[in-house]
Amino acid sequence: MRVVYSPAHLAHDIVTETVMGAVIPANEVAERAERIRHALEGDGGFTFEAPTEHGTDPILAVHHPGLLRYVEEAWREARAQSIARPNLTADTFPTFRMFEGMSPEFVAGIEETRFAAGRAGWWGMDTANPLVAGTYGAARAAVDVALTTADLVLGGERAAYGLCRPPGHHAARSMAGGYCYFNNAAIAAEAVVRATGEPVAILDIDFHHGNGTQQIFWRRGDVLYVSLHADPERQFPFFLGRANETGEGEGVGANLNIPLPAGTDDGAYLAALDRGLEAVAATPGDVLVVSLGFDTYGRDPIGDFALTTAVYHECGRRAAGLGRKLVILQEGGYYRPALGANARAWLRGAEGRAYEPLPTAGVGAGGSDR
Repeated sequence: MRVVYSPAHLAHDIVTETVMGAVIPANEVAERAERIRHALEGDGGFTFEAPTEHGTDPILAVHHPGLLRYVEEAWREARAQSIARPNLTADTFPTFRMFEGMSPEFVAGIEETRFAAGRAGWWGMDTANPLVAGTYGAARAAVDVALTTADLVLGGERAAYGLCRPPGHHAARSMAGGYCYFNNAAIAAEAVVRATGEPVAILDIDFHHGNGTQQIFWRRGDVLYVSLHADPERQFPFFLGRANETGEGEGVGANLNIPLPAGTDDGAYLAALDRGLEAVAATPGDVLVVSLGFDTYGRDPIGDFALTTAVYHECGRRAAGLGRKLVILQEGGYYRPALGANARAWLRGAEGRAYEPLPTAGVGAGGSDR
């Protein structure tokens, strides 16, 4: 399988994040992608290549131009405005309750501030997307990784894998959040629709609901969004991801959420996956974009499922069993010691290769402890 990777992600060097007011060591760090890269390089069955530059038009096809400008300008502006903190993180957000009782016309006229700290809230969802000097370059490279992966599939590959970092599925049209700046999967799916004129499906198997992907395609009937995730009643992003969210307008029925309980194990997850794959099989289109997360793993520090490394191989096999071309893009996964083994297992399953656990279980760059 061909793998698209860019070292530009290393410049998105995040050290801390803020959770419920507490500063903690960051979970979305460069080591995540490097663990996966090392494991796939060691496998011998994957070939690596750099992404090609696609410009900003594919980003603007799904994102507000103001979001693109913000991610590009914010760090430079923060330094010019004497914000000397190690990263730019919002602490004020223009939530709908701030404008309660005000007319829609008045609210529509409120303008974006030029102060960097205010812009971070204007274009942000939460405190989980700190911005540093290298963020824009890394986020642009992640988009190019996703688009190059789609190019490979449209060019004849049955499946290709984009090692995207930062991830993307929480980024909505006009909003960054949840470690995400641009929605890699949504941008790739839109590019496939425009290139082929055919519908496309997105299968999101990250632990968290892809609120951004859902929002972008909410009224679209040509992009099916299927997500298996933790019930938002107890887990981030909390406000979207319930089973009764099925789309509106032309998108009615093109959104399927499958929220799952804490402790979901291999068997329960496979049953939910089969339900999602059945929905994909029932819709037209030849390409499936996979938002691939490994925060479903049993030892993930911010997840509460109980999946093992072995089940990822079966998940990949079942996804490939649909017979569609696979654009596989990396999202989350934060238990670093097992990330390489988990990605390797899923991708080998998608290729039809046997599941062969890494011999260095529990240690090394890509080891698993299961």
